[in-house]
Amino acid sequence: MTAKQILKELKALGDEKRRAHNTKYGAGDNQFGVKMGDIRKIAKKIKTDHKLALALWETENVDARFLATLIIDPKELSADELDQLVRSVTFVQVADWLYSYVVKVHADKETLRQQWMTTDDPMAARAGWNATAGRVAKSPDGLDIPALLDRIESEMGSAASETQWTMNTCLAEIGINHPKHRKRALAIGESLGVYRDYPTSKGCTSPFAPIWINEMVKRQG
Repeated sequence: MTAKQILKELKALGDEKRRAHNTKYGAGDNQFGVKMGDIRKIAKKIKTDHKLALALWETENVDARFLATLIIDPKELSADELDQLVRSVTFVQVADWLYSYVVKVHADKETLRQQWMTTDDPMAARAGWNATAGRVAKSPDGLDIPALLDRIESEMGSAASETQWTMNTCLAEIGINHPKHRKRALAIGESLGVYRDYPTSKGCTSPFAPIWINEMVKRQG
């Protein structure tokens, strides 16, 4: 299949409610509003097609980029190429799919994480803090947790919205997984107040770090 054929198929699957949802959270006009389940069905049919994935990415269409993250071959991407993909994202949900399905399994993810933690690019920084949050939770050896808390305390309140979200995730993961640093993580969250009034659906946990941390700790028993 060609990118042109895929775009035609995606257009036919466009849903106004999904389009409105995407728009609400920052997607531009270059989208059809395809439901996530429908995108996954197309990806399952295609499986892996690296060349097609890159062609879809180049269209800058939101739905095409969602699909590209599912059919791309991470092993075929150099670190520089992946860095360029991360920095070219314009919609945060696409950024998170790219992180989940490509960045997390890439051989150079740690090198890139370190680079992204020092960048001013909001999408690259988003990926850097996302990767750091993952390390905080699962492989914290070598991380300077107090230094991370210092940065969060001084930077999160004024960070770009794209970066602020995963910086907050990192704060929560520190509080949840590192009892030694929990008191300070809670205090930082309370002091900054980031996402304190974030609208949260019934049954979901608030992204406000103190609520998030306490709820997860409670579930751990």
